Amino acid sequence: MDQPTLSRAKDGDRAAREALLRELQDPWYRLCLSLLRDAELAREATQETALRFLRRLAEFRGESSLTTWSMGIAINVVREMRRSRARLGDARDPPIARTTSMSAIADSPLDDATRSESTSVLHEVLGDLPDRQREAIVLRFFQELSVEETAVVMNCAQGTVKATVHQALRALRAKLPQFR
Repeated sequence: MDQPTLSRAKDGDRAAREALLRELQDPWYRLCLSLLRDAELAREATQETALRFLRRLAEFRGESSLTTWSMGIAINVVREMRRSRARLGDARDPPIARTTSMSAIADSPLDDATRSESTSVLHEVLGDLPDRQREAIVLRFFQELSVEETAVVMNCAQGTVKATVHQALRALRAKLPQFR
């Protein structure tokens, strides 16, 4: 996002705030969906992220990118939703949400079936990871954030991100023989 739009949004300009939300809502939703694995919960988390983002926008100091900073808000919303569900006795993971992207369109039905099965297995195995490891994997590889950006979003040290990703990849390799 360009600096003038950000400045206007921080000053309360409605059009600038709407522009920021339009740019950020898809990345927030994809992150929430990857972590919550439920489309309805992901929509709720995205809405809550948007509300908190707008309330806290004046606090943004530019020490990281706006996207990275706002992903931290989304992660906190997801964590709070998980804690709330656990307190209510609904700690089970919902069914895996599947999304289709242009890169998932195959050249042949066999390729499509193979890719779909691999994606399903990957989502299932990711769902078995501890929350923190799943967050690290989703941020690093699905959201394509750097280690530094991932550390900002997760509110931890870069070394912690590296260790968490390493542990998660080791667990994934153990469960997915094709990645050994």
